Amino acid sequence: MKGHFYRRGCKCKKKKCSCGSKWAFTLDIGLNPITGKRKQKVKSGFNTKQEAEEYAASLIHEGKQGTYLEETDKTFSEFAIEWLPIYSDSKDVKPGTIRVRLHEIGKLLTFFAQLKLKDITKKMYQDTLNDLHTQGYSDSTREGINRTGRMIFRKALELELIKKDPTEFAYVKKDKKTIEQLEEEEIPKYLEKEELALLLKTANTNGLEHDYLVFLVLAYTGIRVGELVALKWRDVDFINNTISITKTYYNPNNNTLEYQLLPPKTRKSRRKIVVDDEVIYALKKHQEVQLEVIKRLGKDYYDKDFIFTKTERQFGYPIVIKTVQNRMRRLLTIAELNTCLTPHSLRHTHTSLLAEAGVSLEQIMDRLGHTDDQITKNVYLHVTQEMKKEASQKFSELMRSLR
Repeated sequence: MKGHFYRRGCKCKKKKCSCGSKWAFTLDIGLNPITGKRKQKVKSGFNTKQEAEEYAASLIHEGKQGTYLEETDKTFSEFAIEWLPIYSDSKDVKPGTIRVRLHEIGKLLTFFAQLKLKDITKKMYQDTLNDLHTQGYSDSTREGINRTGRMIFRKALELELIKKDPTEFAYVKKDKKTIEQLEEEEIPKYLEKEELALLLKTANTNGLEHDYLVFLVLAYTGIRVGELVALKWRDVDFINNTISITKTYYNPNNNTLEYQLLPPKTRKSRRKIVVDDEVIYALKKHQEVQLEVIKRLGKDYYDKDFIFTKTERQFGYPIVIKTVQNRMRRLLTIAELNTCLTPHSLRHTHTSLLAEAGVSLEQIMDRLGHTDDQITKNVYLHVTQEMKKEASQKFSELMRSLR
């Protein structure tokens, strides 16, 4: 490698520079494989000639070792746009995950958008995570942003666009929480059996169309609301009392006509659930009513075999998840129950009641379509621990009665 050193932009005619220009160098780094012409590396901004010479020497050493890498001039914004389809194609990512990644990239763009990838340092990246903490973003949000940042920079490193990964050794600051806060987070809110009975009774007497069946199925199966909305009649085996979960509903904009049916959340989520006779009976009654509607509307009915369908305009299209959420809030208000609960709370309710009935954690996880879920474990342990306390109290009461 050949090159020369000079003060960039210096207009002093004397040997000694007095204008304060920085030192720079131009270094030959080989031949362009396409044109055959010399490739040169120009680097400036050094305070002394010695600094420039030392940096050039490190490049020469890399060249001799075969480890020299010409870093890209792409900005973080430019590469992030390139990275997203690479990430999507390589992992067969679901649309919902892509939306999350886009949101997390947006947070990073606030700090790095026009900065070159190669100029982003470890300190700059860590300062960004710390700044997000100061702004009040939750631990989980910042962990997600950091996860996306790591994937972007590691892909850039893999493609030999940068020499160092600024996310290496980065960490997400977490607030210390009280025991009360930890317990509240670890054990999600759910309905006690008496409260669930009241909710279903309210749905039966004061519910709108579909309400009773919707919340009966959610409560008695523990399925996700997206899995419920995606259910088709072919998924129900009326002879063996089972419901097969083979897909989930995706519609982030709640536009009835723009829904998508996607594979379940995980491979384990594909499952067959044995259900109670009460659920099967309610489904049969609903099917009879729906067949009459289809017969009456004919071609005006969007007949794609969905169980829970719209009955006003866009007949036959599956109801949107937002509808289920709004309906549940309405019923909780009427029943004077906790309005902070959601359809997903019925999944935790299902877990708690199965635990109370003595069903093993392994069987519950299998029914819910989990391989390993900490929240489900926490609900299960909470319920079973309460049962153990109750058993201990009964034993003590028995012994006291003998004295």
